[in-house]
Amino acid sequence: MNTPRLLLAPMEGLLDCTLRDLLTRAGGFERCVGEFIRVTDTLLPDRVFHRILPELRSGGRTRAGVPVRAQLLGSDPGCLADNAARLAALGPAGIDLNFGCPAKTVNRHRGGAALLDEPELMGRIVAAVRAAVPAQMPVSAKMRLGVSSDSRAAECARAVAEAGACELVIHARTRDQGYRPPAYWGRIADVRAEVPDLPIVANGEIWTVADARRCQAESGCDTLMLGRGQVADPGLALAILSGGRQAMPWSAVLLLLEDFWERVGAQFEPRYRAGRLKQWLHLLRQRHPEAAEAHARLRTVNAPDALAAGLFGPDALHAGGRSSSKREGAPAFSVSAGA
Repeated sequence: MNTPRLLLAPMEGLLDCTLRDLLTRAGGFERCVGEFIRVTDTLLPDRVFHRILPELRSGGRTRAGVPVRAQLLGSDPGCLADNAARLAALGPAGIDLNFGCPAKTVNRHRGGAALLDEPELMGRIVAAVRAAVPAQMPVSAKMRLGVSSDSRAAECARAVAEAGACELVIHARTRDQGYRPPAYWGRIADVRAEVPDLPIVANGEIWTVADARRCQAESGCDTLMLGRGQVADPGLALAILSGGRQAMPWSAVLLLLEDFWERVGAQFEPRYRAGRLKQWLHLLRQRHPEAAEAHARLRTVNAPDALAAGLFGPDALHAGGRSSSKREGAPAFSVSAGA
């Protein structure tokens, strides 16, 4: 089995530019996709695109040099096309279209996975965006297998392919299945057979190296997209590429967390900082016992100074700074390919 190419998934409300930066610096990713930018009936100003995808100010790449595609979500082909044209002028690594978000608030407004019941509209959206942006700019899409069933998955994929998309990521569950295990990777293989000329990326329920291998075997895909599994184990991508099974050492994860905390301290009001850190700790518990212990011990602590001291030690700087014992300018972490 070939070593897969790896992409980092968009995750609304979790995998923002800060975490995207840290996880791509940890290594292993060829490309990532930003959080969705919701388009309704207006032409968004540049500041909205820059706020959601700050990498637009640095050539459409994270600090590690990993390209970032911007993702649009909406249901109006013309309005999406107009916004895609404006966005393209800001220099993302490509435009991605969201046909997979399962959130009820999004679906009620005819966005995300709700469009999987309207393959013809999906095709019109892709075609309109494809025509609106420069020919050299990639236009891709991400979808689930369906809304309540997967019976129209191949029809949706054909619509996307025929409209000119260069790639399709398939999250191997329906909207109604949410994030409940398992993911049905074998159904991705069925869809691939219907659109043999469209590159397909497999996504969903990849938490370990063994999961990645099974997903690759069952889906037939040579490219995988990692989401929650990578957030839970920042060393997962490198482990998949190296064939290893060991999670990133906690000492390296802790340095990532400290860098994250420092940046959260600069970006958010004090009342939001604790929640952001504990959100990541909650996922890290699945792979790191130290994270489980820290989360249990600090779950009721919300004061920034106390939280920083409790996780990073008494020398941690106030409001989310780096420990004073660390040399200024030192790299946030160091991870080998065998992590």
